[in-house]
Amino acid sequence: MFDEGDLPLRTGRTVITPGEDLSELSVEGLEERVELLKGEIERAEAMIRSKTAGRAAAESVFRKS
Repeated sequence: MFDEGDLPLRTGRTVITPGEDLSELSVEGLEERVELLKGEIERAEAMIRSKTAGRAAAESVFRKS
């Protein structure tokens, strides 16, 4: 079996693998990687907000008055 945390993060042309050796990357490459990861974090946080709002809406429908 595999751990989903070991799957690569595909961001367009770039693939980021968790735990990957970073020593061969340039400063510019590392900065690009950080920006890609920040974008992915923002995307995940937006999905959390969306799902939280959906859950709250569903709970309000089924909540007893």
